[in-house]
Amino acid sequence: MADRRVDLSALPKEVRDQLAELDLELSEGDITQKGYEKKRTKLLAPYIIQTPVEPPRQNDVQPPAPSSSSSHGPPPSSSSRYRERRSRRTHRSGGTRDDRYRSDIHSEAVQAALAKHKEEKMALPMPTKRRSTYVQSPVVTRTPPDSSSGSEDETSVRRQSSVVPPPPTVNPNLQSPDSWINSTVQGSSTSSSASSTLSHGEARPQPQSQPKPQPQPQYKPQYQPLYQPPYQPQHQPQSSAHTAAVTDMLAHSRIAPSENSTPPPDVTAVAPPSRGPRVDLTSNPVVRGMSRGQSRSSMMETADGRGNIQRVPVNSRVSTKIQQLLNTLKRPKRPPLSEFFTDDAEEIVEVPQPDPNIPKPEGRQIIPVKGEPLGVVSNWPPALQAALARWGATQGKSPALTALDITGKPFCTLTYGKLWSRSVKLAYTLLNKLGTKNEQILKPGDKVALVYPNSDPGMFWVAFYGCLLAEVIPVPIEVPLSRKDVGISQVGFLLGSCGVGLALTSEICLKGLPKTPTGEILQFKGWPRLKWVVTDSKYLTKPSKDWQPHIPTANTDPAYIEYKASKDGTVVGVAVSKVAMLTHCQALTQACNYCEGETLVNVLDFKKDIGLWHGVLTAVMNRIHTISVPYAVMKACPLSWVQRVHNHKARIALVKCRDLHWAMMAHREQRDTSLASLRMLIVADGANPWSVSSCDAFLNVFQSHGLKPEVICPCATSPEAMTVAIRRPGVPGTPLPARAILSMGGLSHGVIRVNTEDKNSALTVQDVGHVMPGALMCIVKPDGPPQLCKTDEIGEIIINSRAGGNMYYGLPGVTKNTFEVIPVNANGVPIGEIPFVRSGLLGFVGPGSLIFVVGKIEGLLMVSGRRHNADDLVATALAVEPVKTVYRGRIAVFSITVFYDERVVIVAEQRPDASEEDSFQWMSRVLQAIDSIHQVGLYCLALVPANTLPKTPLGGIHISDTKQFFLDGNLHPCNILMCPHTCVTNLPKPRQKQPVGVGPASVMVGNLVAGKRIAQAAGRDLGMIEDQDLVRKLCMWPTVMHQYLTEALQWRAQTDADHVLFVLLNAKGVPVSTATCVQLHKRAEKIAAALTEKGSINTGENVVLLYPPGIDLIAAFYGCLYAGCVPVNVRPPHPQNLAATLPTVRMIIDVSKAACILTTQNLMRTLRSKEAAASVNIKTWPTIIDTDDLPRRRPPQIYKPPTAEMIAYLDFSVSTTGMLTGVKVSHAAVSALCRSIKLQCELYSSRQIAICLDPYCGLGFVLWCLASVYSGHQSVLIPPFELESCLSLWLSTLSQYRIRDTFCSYSVMELCTKGLGTQTELLKARGVSLSCVRSCVVIAEERPRLSLSYSFSKLFKDIGLSSRAVSTAFGSRVNLAICLQGTTGPDPCTVYVDMKSLRHDRVRVVERGAPQSLPLMESGKILPGVRVIIVNPETRGPLGDSHLGEIWVNSPHNASGYYTIYGEESLQANHFNTKLSFGDPQTLWARTGYLGFVKRTELLEANGDRHDALFVVGSLDETLELRGLRYHPIDIETSVSRAHRSIAESAVFTWTNLLVVVSELCGSEQDALDLVPLITNVVLEEHHLIVGVVVIVDPGVIPINSRGEKQRMHLRDSFLADQLDPIYVAYNM
Repeated sequence: MADRRVDLSALPKEVRDQLAELDLELSEGDITQKGYEKKRTKLLAPYIIQTPVEPPRQNDVQPPAPSSSSSHGPPPSSSSRYRERRSRRTHRSGGTRDDRYRSDIHSEAVQAALAKHKEEKMALPMPTKRRSTYVQSPVVTRTPPDSSSGSEDETSVRRQSSVVPPPPTVNPNLQSPDSWINSTVQGSSTSSSASSTLSHGEARPQPQSQPKPQPQPQYKPQYQPLYQPPYQPQHQPQSSAHTAAVTDMLAHSRIAPSENSTPPPDVTAVAPPSRGPRVDLTSNPVVRGMSRGQSRSSMMETADGRGNIQRVPVNSRVSTKIQQLLNTLKRPKRPPLSEFFTDDAEEIVEVPQPDPNIPKPEGRQIIPVKGEPLGVVSNWPPALQAALARWGATQGKSPALTALDITGKPFCTLTYGKLWSRSVKLAYTLLNKLGTKNEQILKPGDKVALVYPNSDPGMFWVAFYGCLLAEVIPVPIEVPLSRKDVGISQVGFLLGSCGVGLALTSEICLKGLPKTPTGEILQFKGWPRLKWVVTDSKYLTKPSKDWQPHIPTANTDPAYIEYKASKDGTVVGVAVSKVAMLTHCQALTQACNYCEGETLVNVLDFKKDIGLWHGVLTAVMNRIHTISVPYAVMKACPLSWVQRVHNHKARIALVKCRDLHWAMMAHREQRDTSLASLRMLIVADGANPWSVSSCDAFLNVFQSHGLKPEVICPCATSPEAMTVAIRRPGVPGTPLPARAILSMGGLSHGVIRVNTEDKNSALTVQDVGHVMPGALMCIVKPDGPPQLCKTDEIGEIIINSRAGGNMYYGLPGVTKNTFEVIPVNANGVPIGEIPFVRSGLLGFVGPGSLIFVVGKIEGLLMVSGRRHNADDLVATALAVEPVKTVYRGRIAVFSITVFYDERVVIVAEQRPDASEEDSFQWMSRVLQAIDSIHQVGLYCLALVPANTLPKTPLGGIHISDTKQFFLDGNLHPCNILMCPHTCVTNLPKPRQKQPVGVGPASVMVGNLVAGKRIAQAAGRDLGMIEDQDLVRKLCMWPTVMHQYLTEALQWRAQTDADHVLFVLLNAKGVPVSTATCVQLHKRAEKIAAALTEKGSINTGENVVLLYPPGIDLIAAFYGCLYAGCVPVNVRPPHPQNLAATLPTVRMIIDVSKAACILTTQNLMRTLRSKEAAASVNIKTWPTIIDTDDLPRRRPPQIYKPPTAEMIAYLDFSVSTTGMLTGVKVSHAAVSALCRSIKLQCELYSSRQIAICLDPYCGLGFVLWCLASVYSGHQSVLIPPFELESCLSLWLSTLSQYRIRDTFCSYSVMELCTKGLGTQTELLKARGVSLSCVRSCVVIAEERPRLSLSYSFSKLFKDIGLSSRAVSTAFGSRVNLAICLQGTTGPDPCTVYVDMKSLRHDRVRVVERGAPQSLPLMESGKILPGVRVIIVNPETRGPLGDSHLGEIWVNSPHNASGYYTIYGEESLQANHFNTKLSFGDPQTLWARTGYLGFVKRTELLEANGDRHDALFVVGSLDETLELRGLRYHPIDIETSVSRAHRSIAESAVFTWTNLLVVVSELCGSEQDALDLVPLITNVVLEEHHLIVGVVVIVDPGVIPINSRGEKQRMHLRDSFLADQLDPIYVAYNM
């Protein structure tokens, strides 16, 4: 690159800015890599210093090290390495041969593709794992699978046997792909506790600036208001300075402390125990600005989207990995951005414009290809049974079948005489001896299942021919091994649809079937009830002499049904007629030139396909001797089939590529074998594109053993069309047919192009011979109508022949589409009337009418309109390197539909001895190779433990079940790599926000055009009562006369001294403390006296109250007011977790400049303990007064503030963004708020309410401490922590005290829902009834949790809870209570809004159940005296009805401002005293910082007006600005929580433009990696966002505050400081 010879720091600023913008364009995908390099070179050209380039010195290139782990030692000499390799090769067992089936061509292509990445400047971040997650289970449960696990499908990919030397390891300065991957994996730690920095793989050494330990700064508590514009970790084009800052950070990742002023402190309260055992975070309390110990973590600068630089404690490992992820994401995506579709309101996906350069077919229309005529031979039998009868009578001693035992030795030979006699016996038994004398169970035409193991071909032959003779239809299936067999229910569906009621089997097989405890055969899932019949000779009845089987001439009745498993896992039965069966045998006889008495070795499954057609049917027709080699023998003795050919001088062998491979591996053990007798080696999967290399490799090895090149005969078959084409045995000496070398790029567009340019992306295919005799073949387009292809176009092969399947039994609809296809020409006109059968094979007709097959329809992956073959991708993956990581035969490729396109997934079984580094290196290389060769991005690459993928009966991988396991989260991978950034290229364009020109005119026009009213709503008037008598009568004296709560308490102590205001309950529901009016007054006096005497407190000073929930806290509050102090209520530290919770207490004390602490004796001891000294400086506490035993003293006077605007108390709270905020609440606001609640809830002295809330801030504190004194009602206090020991405490209290109104938090509601949901019957038995509850209000500062409220109502409906009772309240920092449902007025309503519109800041109401609909519940009724208006947060102009904007509030109980110690009133005025930019510029409003909307409903208020409902959508600070849209974390989290049953809770945040999802795992740790793709999928599908990092943690790690709200920013900073101890961290590419 050009910049290697340029000192970037010396460039002019404008050039550096242009480079930064260019980098950003590349990272956003707005420019291709080629365009980027061109522009960059042009910019740097004038500044390049010309220096001579030295050739690399000889000693720079070192020979490869034996392994990555030992690469630091001296490499062995080449000769010793060669000897070592030789010795390894000779002692290697079958399963570990690394160079088997490597095509020279393809291996070279892969190595060349990987070499292209030499200059790559990126290192892929390795995932972080906790050790226990990937420790392999004991060897007993994880035995390595069969070395190549010969299967029908997985053997498709084989390589020519040639030793490809690994690429040499080069000097780091030269950067081979090996070295950059190695540097990644070696520098990474798999243990989450270790901290390591990964190499960035730079082309030249670049010193990384290391974080230096900073001296601990002197703590200066600076507090500033926290409300700022929404958090936007986004690129904003208009800010070039910000662009440069971000780009510079992304490019160099310099970690340095910021010079900016310290941001406001950020504190998380103690997490309540409402969600099970919770891990208390031991992170520093100052999360978003300061680090307690700079030695533990450094500070990383990051732009926050507003041009500000935030400083966040960053652990070097986490930040480096995220940096590497960002670097990898800078690569350009494919296709370019112009092809992305635009996301409009209706979410119409535009189809990308076709690329004019893609290859198109140019040839003429194909002409149907005709096979040679099927000859008529005089002695051909009229039916297959007739052939058996003939040989049984005339050649009775001639051998028909030889079966081998497990050791590979012949153990039984069935002669044609025995085969005939046993088949006749069976036919007679089936027709006459199964039922009673008068009842015939089986009639001709009935279907029976044949259940025989692969090791018993003799019994199968007898059963098959017995059925043909009895004219019943055999349905051969696999032996069921257990109820959990893969696809077993689908086989049951096939049996049921065929009407099978009888199963034939052998005695040994029957004994081995799974049984119930009573000894009956297990009823398999989905199977019909079967009667099992044993067909061993001793159980068969000899027919009477006059009974002869009826052998009619072959007709169109079904002869047998062959099962076929399709791509989606369904099993169908292909019915083959008697005439088709006979014609097929005749055609095979003619094509293969079969002669009487030949010997044939069959390694294939004899129940279906080629094994059945050649080895069972055609063999009998031609009196061939078949030697059947079972799969189990091949596993034990891979060379057994070659030995059989040699021993029996066999003329024909039926094999698959896997058998060629196994024999080739073991051939050194037998040097004297000869294959000279073979005239045909039929390769059953010769249609596979990669079989050419297998055949070449086998020929290469065995040519010296007499194998002739012309005997290798690949063929193409399918269950529907049967044999499509087969290469005829050649004449010795004639040249072999030429191969086609095709362009992969052309193939992906369905076009044949000879590859001339890039040999790396070429596919070499061999022909499969000519069309079968008597058949007619066409090539048609695979999609849409069956239109004939052009000569240079790939299409589906269709066949017209008498020798083919007739139908899918019992499925007439699907049958028509497959078996009755009439091809049409380009104009859509049928070319004839004869029907063709679809073969499911993709191919073309080459020169000389030779047929070439390039893949199967079932293996086709359609990605972005291009076709890719699963087998091709498998082959590329396996050619990446000598496979130390995965098993060759155990790899599955499939596609899943995510976000309107197919995404490619590769799943492979990992070897138990493969290290984490090996696995990751292999996955990284596979990504690169597939991207380079196939030009397709992988969505997911997963490695699972050995032997865990679902298997087919012959050991292959069951693809559809593997796919289902993946989608259900049941795959349990041990390694996973997701690459959504690379392969998802059809995301909507990011929204560009248009600047809004604001003025009165625009709003007026909007109103006139749309007819919308301004979105505002108000509660009823507070009003004042003037009549003194009426006041006394209504007991409202304090309401009217007193502006101060102290006066109200004194008045109550005088007028109603013994009235009980508070009752505190313990875990047993027993009152442990009560307070009457006079008791509370006297306790408050004692505390006021103590403050004056002990604390020497002056009027107006702040006093911290440190109490557990209870009456002491209430008394201390009023004691402070009596003494003229300002109480500051603080949650006490958790005694079991002082290290995490005490610093928070310390910070509030310091920020509030408290002069004194009031607390209990126990807590005072805690504050002065040694444990406390470990966390804070205990010598600098302010005066601590213990209020447990105070002397009886009265203060000289009770303080009365001179004005009601003076501060009554400070309310400190942790916001949902993790920020500590303190607000000032005046005496006037307290009085107005209490009056407002009294009117809304109709509270008076004879009423009782129950409160189960934390009493430390917000509305919880008001209800616990203030409301009872003002209104005179009795409050039953239930501390939430008591529910830990008695879950039913709250509900029992409501029932016992007949409470009508209760207040709780979401934490309490969730605890009851989860803990008591299943115990409603038990509660009912104990007499608990909630029929008395009129209103149950949830106190919160967030969007109402509709699903939780609904669950709670539904669960406890059984014990009398009214469905109308549950409602919600809403408050904020600027106004502690805006909405509260209360006792009158309409019920809270629910609306469904469109989530896509919400992202655009619009509200569109939709019907319930509409796609992308989001239910929102009204946040309670607006309180008396409160006005709200919906405002555009940027323009500050009012919005119309049903528009989303910020909620502003005007009310007499608004807070006075943030508590600031430097008096920065200008900052607080922005929130507490702000005005609209137009409309009503006089009214002062407070900004809540929450987004919502007002909707006028059809419901009526008490005064007859229509009800205006306020809906809260979410906190403005919490919203995520991604791709120009506004997302609410709760919506993404809801989707994530639905993704898998093991996700207990989740939280999302953004970091450097990446979306990070943290999920708590409530299941087994082996589920952890299953969650990664599911989370990525659901967020992409439902929110159109790509997840950057997925973090799986233990339950309870996500921090929540006292109201049960998630602390996402705190979580973010803990993650970056590496303090979460995650189970797994996945970095999505």
